Amino acid sequence: MHIGIGFFFQGLSDKQSDLDVYRQQLGIADRAEEQGFESLWTAEHHFNRYHMMPNPLQFLTWAAGRTKTIKLGTMVLILPWHDPIRVAEEISFLDIVSNHRSIIGFGRGLGKIEFDGFRQEMGESRQRFVEYATAISDSLETGVMEFDGELFKQPKVEIRPLPTVTFRGRTYASAVSPESARIMASRGYGLMLIAQKPWDTVVRETREYATLFEEINGTPAPKPILLNLTTVDRDKGQAQALHDEYTMAYARTTIDHYDFTNPHMETINGYEYYAGLRKNIEKHGVLQFNRFLADLQISGTPDEVLDATVDRVRQLDCAGVINVFSMGGMPSEVAERNVATYVEDVLPRLKAIDTFRDIGVEIGGPEVALRA
Repeated sequence: MHIGIGFFFQGLSDKQSDLDVYRQQLGIADRAEEQGFESLWTAEHHFNRYHMMPNPLQFLTWAAGRTKTIKLGTMVLILPWHDPIRVAEEISFLDIVSNHRSIIGFGRGLGKIEFDGFRQEMGESRQRFVEYATAISDSLETGVMEFDGELFKQPKVEIRPLPTVTFRGRTYASAVSPESARIMASRGYGLMLIAQKPWDTVVRETREYATLFEEINGTPAPKPILLNLTTVDRDKGQAQALHDEYTMAYARTTIDHYDFTNPHMETINGYEYYAGLRKNIEKHGVLQFNRFLADLQISGTPDEVLDATVDRVRQLDCAGVINVFSMGGMPSEVAERNVATYVEDVLPRLKAIDTFRDIGVEIGGPEVALRA
C-alpha cells in the first residue's frame, strides 16, 4: 500500500512563532523519504495561521532538491487564486527537476477570507476552476496554452520548460458537492478525499464517482487518494488523549476558518451545498459537529490505526493514504513522537499490505514520454 505524509504548517499555539512551525515541519519533511514514506504533500492556504502554505509548488520544489525517490503532491492547489500560465509553468518545472515525481491536486477554494484577500469574486470560483483546470491540463499535455473562455482568455503561448511526461493518472481534485464531482470527472481527474460526511456517504459517493468517471471517459478512474489526520500511541488512553486534544482542535479551526455557521454561503453561487451543512450544525450544535469531523479521522494504538487504514482504503479502493501527523497546535516533541510511533509500528506493516496499490499511475498503463 502506498503511504504518504502531508504537512499543513498550522500555527495555533501562541508558544510557536511562524518560524518555529516551519522549522518543525521542515525537519519532519526532511526525514520522510529515509523513514519510508512514498509521497510528500502540502495544501494551499493564505492570510492567517490556519495553514501557512502560500505556494505548495515552491515547497515541493524545495523537497525535490532534498530527495531522490519520494513523490511530491499538492493537496490541493487552489486554481481561482492563480494565473493559469504560471501554474502550468511551475508544475512543468517541478516535474522536470524532480524527474517526474509530481502529483497534482487541484481545488476551487472555500475560505471567504482568502477570496477577499485576493480580491476575487467567490461566486465565480466554479467557472474559474473549470476554465483554468481545462487550460492548465491541456497545456501540460500539449506544451501550449491557448484558451477562449468566459472569464479566462489566453492567446497561444508555449509552456517552458516543455512538459515531457503525461499527467494523465496523476492529476486529482477535491470535491464535496455532486456538481463539483461531475466537473472533475469531465476533466479526467482522480478523487482526493478527506472525510467530511458520514462514512457510508463517503463510500457511496466515491463509488458513484468511479461510475460517473467511466461513463464520461470510457476508462476506469484513477483510484482515489485518502487524506487522514492521524494520531497514534502505544498506550490506548494516550492515543485517545491525542485525538481529543489535537484532532478536535484542528476540526474546530476548520469550522472557524471556513465560517461554516455563517449563512453567507447560501447566497454565493456554487456553494449551495454548505447551506445544508450550516443547518446541520444549527440542529446538532457546534461541539457535536466538531466531534463528528474529528472522529472521521484515524486515531488509536498502532494495531487500531493499521486496521482502520486498511479497512478504509479497501472500502474506497484507494491508491493509497496520506497522513498528516501535526495539527491543532501540537508541540514539536508530540508531533515528533507521533511520527516516530507510526514509522516504527505502523508504516512497515502497512506497506506490506495490498502492495499493488500506488499513487500516480497513468490511466491505461505506465507513464509514457510525450516528447523528447
